[in-house]
Amino acid sequence: MALMREAYNLLFRRTSTFALTIVTGAFIFERVFDQAGDAIFERINQGKLWKHIRHNYENKEEE
Repeated sequence: MALMREAYNLLFRRTSTFALTIVTGAFIFERVFDQAGDAIFERINQGKLWKHIRHNYENKEEE
């Protein structure tokens, strides 16, 4: 209960800090969700993406 009271006093009591908390939380959630989605997509498609098979199709330049 004390932790919730401290969070309320620190983050949610004033409108300005409440809005800043919401914006910051949304930004952090968006970044984490995007990174997790990319990681899951790459794991599911391992070996099928261009960056995994590029070496099969590109010619090596010889000097």
